[in-house]
Amino acid sequence: MGPRRSTAVRRTGALAACLGLVAVGGCSSGDDDGFGEVPARPSTSASGSASAPASSSPAPRSAQEPELDVEEVAGGLEHGWDIGFLPDGTALVTERPGRISLVSGLREGASVTRVRADLDDVYVNSEGGLLGMVVHADFAQTRRFTTCQTHQEGGAPTDIRLVTWRLAADGRSAEREKTLLDGLPISTGRHSGCRPELDADGALVVGTGDTAVGSIPQDLTSLGGKTIRLDLETGKPMEDNPFPFAEDPMQRYVTSWGHRNIQGVALQPGTGRIFTAEHGPSNNDEVNLVEPGKNYGWDPAQGGTVGGYDESVPMTDTERYPDAVPAVWQSGRTTQAVCAAEFLEGEQWGAWDGALVVTALKGAKLLVLSLDGDGSVTDVAIPEATNGPYGRLRAARLGPDGALYVTTTNGDDDKLLRITPRT
Repeated sequence: MGPRRSTAVRRTGALAACLGLVAVGGCSSGDDDGFGEVPARPSTSASGSASAPASSSPAPRSAQEPELDVEEVAGGLEHGWDIGFLPDGTALVTERPGRISLVSGLREGASVTRVRADLDDVYVNSEGGLLGMVVHADFAQTRRFTTCQTHQEGGAPTDIRLVTWRLAADGRSAEREKTLLDGLPISTGRHSGCRPELDADGALVVGTGDTAVGSIPQDLTSLGGKTIRLDLETGKPMEDNPFPFAEDPMQRYVTSWGHRNIQGVALQPGTGRIFTAEHGPSNNDEVNLVEPGKNYGWDPAQGGTVGGYDESVPMTDTERYPDAVPAVWQSGRTTQAVCAAEFLEGEQWGAWDGALVVTALKGAKLLVLSLDGDGSVTDVAIPEATNGPYGRLRAARLGPDGALYVTTTNGDDDKLLRITPRT
């Protein structure tokens, strides 16, 4: 076994139900920030269960899986939640405790400067705080970016909001322009979700969490446990959403429902399809291919027949909801606490050109998912170079230089990492 090589394997059914990791200690939940086990030994490959049937796809440009180099771009962060690249070669990083940082460059030795911004109303607790971010496509002209953040009033959580900011020309401060959308549910901060992505039409797609309230995932009038889609400029629901004429205005935003806690949203190059990464309870983290107007089957209220939050139900309950969309991949009998999702793109990635990368919090690794033409997962590889040494991994964004940028989220001197295939 090479020290930096990961060879994907093909497995199905029960054999693939577990990632085959020897764990230290115990963790009963795949939730975002329950600090759980890190693998006790390296693992070079893994495969979860693929629910969708396999189909033919174009041959990859290269059959060679790349060895990876990892460069520490900058440190001094605390729970870096998302990354936004700016036209001048710098980057913004949102930090969950309620900070925005400007990183001076994308190579080793970059400096980190705190951006002055009024974030006093951010509710920082449990999995809540300053979360996902997108830089607007017209940033060079407008200096705008939009964040997800949990909101408080009088010290009490009220909702989760999308807020649009304008970064000063010198990058030292940011002014709040407007609240783009409010009213996303919140409880204690658990299952706050809130990962944004721009789709092929320039609309803002956001994956949300169910806030650990059992009735919310199946409630079409709530924006929790959903994917939603809205206009990045006006904050209004897109007119081609599945429920444009719904009586309840919140339902007009809904694209899909029946989700537990979406932490990753990724746009597939060439197809425009949206994939999400979602936390399971004590098993079955999921990767889903979003189909507008469809139910993904998470229902801890069991159709309203039980109170509280029953996490023993299946992640995709096809018995209660026969038309629920099955995941394209599940982690099986354990969880990795999957987080961000991003597609690799470019010939330099060899066999992984077009693969979906998912970060893992509890699992402390990258998962590289190879997809067939229909979106089903054929292989899951674990690159040796990122299997454990950096701890919990959260954000993942493909940079303008074709490198993958990832943040650690250990809470102490967290890093921005640059990951590239070795040439």
